[in-house]
Amino acid sequence: MQKSRITALTITALATLALTACGSEDSAKSATGAELIKKDTLTVCSDVPYPPFEDFDKSSDTGFKGFDVDVISSVAEQLDLKLKIQDSSFDALQSGQALNAGQCDLVASAMTITDDRKKNLDFSDGYYASKQSLLVPADSKIASIGDLDGVKVGVQQGTTGKTYTEENAKGADIVTFPSDAEMYQAIKAGQVQALLQDLPVNLNHVADGGFKIVETYDTDEEYGFAIKKGNSQLVKDVNGALEKMHSDGSYDTIYNKYFEVK
Repeated sequence: MQKSRITALTITALATLALTACGSEDSAKSATGAELIKKDTLTVCSDVPYPPFEDFDKSSDTGFKGFDVDVISSVAEQLDLKLKIQDSSFDALQSGQALNAGQCDLVASAMTITDDRKKNLDFSDGYYASKQSLLVPADSKIASIGDLDGVKVGVQQGTTGKTYTEENAKGADIVTFPSDAEMYQAIKAGQVQALLQDLPVNLNHVADGGFKIVETYDTDEEYGFAIKKGNSQLVKDVNGALEKMHSDGSYDTIYNKYFEVK
């Protein structure tokens, strides 16, 4: 009898745990049924800093600022979700590692939509069209990508800028960095003589003074928000929010805040 009682109690306990687990799984969803890792919260990963798209900002509610931050903040608000942003390495983001490990629901990190990345990630509709660019010191004699033979060129790991450099900068000594922050420090210290990466980020360095952009490259790139494979409802929700932002003018307001030609 004692053995039977223990067995019964054990079965009851296991059943309770199973129901609790199911309840927990159901609760970690948005109002539309999109899968989330935390109830009522859109958890976003981003490689920071990468201004003007993402940067640290202790004065803001999220602790971050930038174009991507403003856009995804509006998306979260429309979906009636709280927003949590956390820093992560870009390589882990573009490979799908961070999403598959359950670190976040979505990646907002100036990530170009590519066929190769689509193998491991789902993407929202494109929300920003970008170009690549070549940044050099203001007094440099480098005038084009054709002048990079034997020159140390900084690129970021896992980016389309790195791919473009490898395919087009013949003879260049390509130096790979984990983020723009390290790249920028390297060119300021004279450790590399050029940076090849997204145009808006290099424009941000030009604004700091001492550097110039000598060429831009139209690579037909579009940034998208990356989402874990199979979470189709979240993709649908984000696309709906982006569409509304375009129709009501709020996207243009955010865009002009960062990129309007004055």
